[in-house]
Amino acid sequence: MIARILGTTAMVTGLMAAVPAAAETTLHLLHINDLHSRIQPINRFDSTCNAEDDAAGECFGGVARIATAVADLRAELEGQNVLFLDAGDQFQGSAMFTTYSGAAAAEFMNAMGVDVMASGNHEWNLGPAGFASFIDMVEFPVISGNVDVSQEPAIEGRLQDHVVLDVDGVQVGIISALAVDTAETSSPGDNVIFSDEIEGLQADVDALTEAGVGIIIALTHVGWQDDVRIAEAVTGLDLIVGGHSHTLFSNTDEGATNPYPLMVANPDGIEVPIVQAYAYSKYLGHLEATFDDEGNLVSATGDTILLDASVTPDETIAARVAELAEPIEEAMSEVVGETADFIEGDRSVCRVEECPMGNLVADAMLERVADQGITIAIQNGGGLRASIDGGETTMGEVLTVLPFQNTLATFQLTGAGIVEALENGVSEVEEVAGRFPQVSGMRYTWNPSAEPGSRIVSVEVAEGDGFAPIDPEAVYGVVSNNYMRGGGDGYDIFETDATDVYDFGPGLEQVVAEYISANSPYAPYTDGRISTAE
Repeated sequence: MIARILGTTAMVTGLMAAVPAAAETTLHLLHINDLHSRIQPINRFDSTCNAEDDAAGECFGGVARIATAVADLRAELEGQNVLFLDAGDQFQGSAMFTTYSGAAAAEFMNAMGVDVMASGNHEWNLGPAGFASFIDMVEFPVISGNVDVSQEPAIEGRLQDHVVLDVDGVQVGIISALAVDTAETSSPGDNVIFSDEIEGLQADVDALTEAGVGIIIALTHVGWQDDVRIAEAVTGLDLIVGGHSHTLFSNTDEGATNPYPLMVANPDGIEVPIVQAYAYSKYLGHLEATFDDEGNLVSATGDTILLDASVTPDETIAARVAELAEPIEEAMSEVVGETADFIEGDRSVCRVEECPMGNLVADAMLERVADQGITIAIQNGGGLRASIDGGETTMGEVLTVLPFQNTLATFQLTGAGIVEALENGVSEVEEVAGRFPQVSGMRYTWNPSAEPGSRIVSVEVAEGDGFAPIDPEAVYGVVSNNYMRGGGDGYDIFETDATDVYDFGPGLEQVVAEYISANSPYAPYTDGRISTAE
């Protein structure tokens, strides 16, 4: 039996006398992170699964499969201590979110029996009031220990600092931290104050330890590399369940970034396990953690579980998902703006030269993040999948152009790195490859007759009312999409050399729809930003 006995640091001095952990206390931690509104099953591209994908056995995840997997494990582990944790970012990423905001996520999280959720940065996308509405709908605590909401009336008193659970007489503290750049990557407003993750976590660990809580788990949304940094710096922390970086930890999947769990030594030399379960509902993590009678971690084993066709979706939840999905067709008919003329987006054009759709998308990307010091946009032509007719433009048309649910990715890169990226982009034009770079905030000339790798003739970046040659040594702010930033379409330089990376901005389709709306009637154009020279 699990009971909540504490929700805020301010109450810690009034905590009931701690009950020592029984010898060999074992917790089974089931965990998810970064679902990003993938309520319906996804395909291998992390987009909504269709009938063709289903027939090929290539549908994964979805809340109905998560519900089955969690229920089956709870039944299998009946009588044992099971906690179901969510490391944040239920918001943003599919038409379900566009249509229902956080209401659908709240409904299904309640149905699945989540015990505790950490705030992700995207939970703030609708502002404090939007996040507060979600918290009011869920039946479990939502926590974030390094976020001060006391000056924001819309959410004050709702977002807890941490929670302590009574698990069959054993007190288990769940603390949390959220990436401090959420103020830039989302919309918390000026009244929500972020503090250092490590300082916040250490303060919570110290307070709970002093109160006699022997088992302390960090449920974080900072990314696995910062989780490593936390484990190395914070004393008294038993384990970390993380999110934000969309990282697969696995002992069986060859594509995994880290083993499950990843063990990192803290300042006292004690090994702290870190786990994460990729993203988009594709995996469920299961960590079995055993503690001695003093609350010290003895062992931590487990793995992520692929939620593929072998997992039968919960029938009741699947039926409800289908019901909610039905009116999305109507939502896709929403008119987002007007275009003055046909916008060319055919692959035969956008994968070999400057095209009007490429300019539209790249310009929209750059305008969305220009206030963050970003000056260059690069979008792969293969990410543009259709043209748009002149006249009224619907959200469905925008999604047809941009069907992959990519998100904006911002980073810093040297001028030399940008030139290398452009060389990759024009390296397979003969094959009409999708890597061809559509750009904004810059212009370039390339030679199609030269050998791949030596085709870029000149690159200039916007400067004032004109352009100046790119400086190979200078560092520029760049916006792309998360697929390219992760090395997709051969853009390895974005993965290996980019700094100050953030891959999970707003959905690209939403950015473009809002740009069309703001500039309606939008007039498509080309301006010679991409040219060829023999």
